[in-house]
Amino acid sequence: MNQTELLPLLNAFASERLALLLRHEAGARVVSHYDYNNTYQYVISREETHVQWLQSALAEYAAPLPPPAATIPVPELVKTKKPDAKVFSGILEDDARHLAAFVAKWRPRVKAMTHARHRILLDVVLGESAEHQRLFEQAASGMEDVLGRRTGGVARQGAVLPARWME
Repeated sequence: MNQTELLPLLNAFASERLALLLRHEAGARVVSHYDYNNTYQYVISREETHVQWLQSALAEYAAPLPPPAATIPVPELVKTKKPDAKVFSGILEDDARHLAAFVAKWRPRVKAMTHARHRILLDVVLGESAEHQRLFEQAASGMEDVLGRRTGGVARQGAVLPARWME
C-alpha cells in the first residue's frame, strides 16, 4: 500500500472517528444519569487517545487531522415526570448502533491494508470501538454498573450537569 492509497484511507478513518467522538461528547451532555455518564467519560477518554494516534499517523505524511465527517445528531430525550434511567436508552442504543456501523464498515478495509503498522493501529481502534459498543448496549439494557460495581451498597443518586464548568 503506497502513500497515495494510505493517506486517503487514514483521512477518512480519522474523520469518522472524530465525528463519533464529537457525538459521544454531545451525548454525555444529555445523559445525566451518573453511571451512564461515567461510561461516556471513559469512552471519550479512549477516543481522544485514538484521535491522537491518528493525528500522529497523519503527521508522518505532513497531513493535518481532517475535520469530522457529518455531524451525528443526538436523539431527543423523552421527558418524564419521575427520574428514570430508561429515558436514556434511546441515546445509548443510538451510540451502540453508530459504533457497530463504524466497525462493520472499516473492519474489511483495515484487514486488507498492507501497511502493517497502520493496519495494527486501526485494528486496535476498531477493537476498542467494538468494546465501547458493548458498553453502550449494556447501559441501554438498563445495566447501571457497566464500569464496575459500587462498594458498600451505596444507593445511586444525583445526576451529572450538562456542562463541566460553571462560573
